[in-house]
Amino acid sequence: MAQSQSVSKFTINNIWQAHQLKPHRVKTFKLSRDPKFLEKMTDVIGLYLNPPQQAIVLCVDEKSQIQALDRTQPGCRSRRAAVGP
Repeated sequence: MAQSQSVSKFTINNIWQAHQLKPHRVKTFKLSRDPKFLEKMTDVIGLYLNPPQQAIVLCVDEKSQIQALDRTQPGCRSRRAAVGP
C-alpha cells in the first residue's frame, strides 16, 4: 500500500493507528446473497451522496447475533419506589 501511494510504511502505519484500522486482522468478508443487493446498495449510496432537500438519511444496522431473551427474574423496582416518599 505504501509503495502504491508513494509514501513510507511508517506513514501508512500512522494512518492506520490514528483511525484504529487493522486490515491485517480481517479474515473474512460477508457479501449479501440478495439478488437485488447491487440495486439496493446503489439506492442507499445515492441517498447519501445526493440527499433530497430537507431530508434526513438514517442508517439502521441489523444485529443478527442479538436475541431477545425471556427474563429469569422480575425487573428491579426503581430506587425511589423502594425507599418511599
